[in-house]
Amino acid sequence: MNINQFDFDLPEVLIAQQPIYPRHNSRLLSCIKNNMEDDFFYNLPNLLDPGDVVVINDTKVLKARLIGLINQKKLSFTLHMKVDENKWYSFCKPAKKCKLNDEVKFSQSFNAKIIDKNNYGEVLLSFNYSGKELFEQISKHGLMPLPPYIKNKSFETESHYQTYFAKKIGAVAAPTAGLHFTKDVINLLIKNKIIITSITLHVGAGTFLPVKTQNIDDHKMHFELFEVSQKTSDIINYAKKNGNKIVAIGTTVMRTLETVFLKYNKIMSLSDKTDLFIKPGFKFNAVDYLLTNFHLPKSTLLILISAFSGKEEIKQIYNHAIKQSYRFYSYGDCCLLRKK
Repeated sequence: MNINQFDFDLPEVLIAQQPIYPRHNSRLLSCIKNNMEDDFFYNLPNLLDPGDVVVINDTKVLKARLIGLINQKKLSFTLHMKVDENKWYSFCKPAKKCKLNDEVKFSQSFNAKIIDKNNYGEVLLSFNYSGKELFEQISKHGLMPLPPYIKNKSFETESHYQTYFAKKIGAVAAPTAGLHFTKDVINLLIKNKIIITSITLHVGAGTFLPVKTQNIDDHKMHFELFEVSQKTSDIINYAKKNGNKIVAIGTTVMRTLETVFLKYNKIMSLSDKTDLFIKPGFKFNAVDYLLTNFHLPKSTLLILISAFSGKEEIKQIYNHAIKQSYRFYSYGDCCLLRKK
């Protein structure tokens, strides 16, 4: 399938440069019935039924963008996957300046060595700190890894780019569908007898990478680490058995649950990693509804939602969103989709 089938023109003015406050005042395009309905996120609890299960991602964003010196030349490193207690895979810019065995200096006492490199600007860094001490150094010297399309750097603070649920540190990008949630919305979900549970998927920097191959089947996904608890697996399996809907809050939750179901034919408690690339033709088993933001052209996320709700249906939804001036991408508005 050609990547150009997932292209569209987006006016730059619709790329959200800052969050809406309060967060739940973002707009929501509801597409779970036979027609599209313009709504607001704070009304989400009234769009779902008692017994439905809302599954959120409780990952917390690490200050994963580090500025380092190699031979007195400044380079940018974006960490994207932890390998062990002192090693991380990272994207390096400019990549041609990074060489195997180079020493990278982030401060007087904080440094790393490049112990592996591939042809895509990805390097493996071995740090001089490990475990908790390494996280402390990254937090001290790192920057929030905002997507490149957000130009307003005053909105790269933790208060703007963490979800209400953020708990387990390890992501290098926010699970942005979760940014809309507030305590008020959560309380209304509970009041409406809608169940809230969580998974953890540490979002990698690969989420920013465009599909560069003409044939989408040739695109390689990066691995991301995930965890599903026994409590969450029990809740989801019970709900599915009773005919209640599973509502994935974001594509990270979708990919986690579908990865597990694909392997075990039900939701299981486990820690693992996934490089699942969901494309048209994929059979969805775990998720019924998906709450997600509006995504970039030619992205794996746009391909995923096209697989979930139908390619032509997504084209109609996006055309409507553009005509109605919905805000796009990480700090933008959202839509509620149903499985085709």
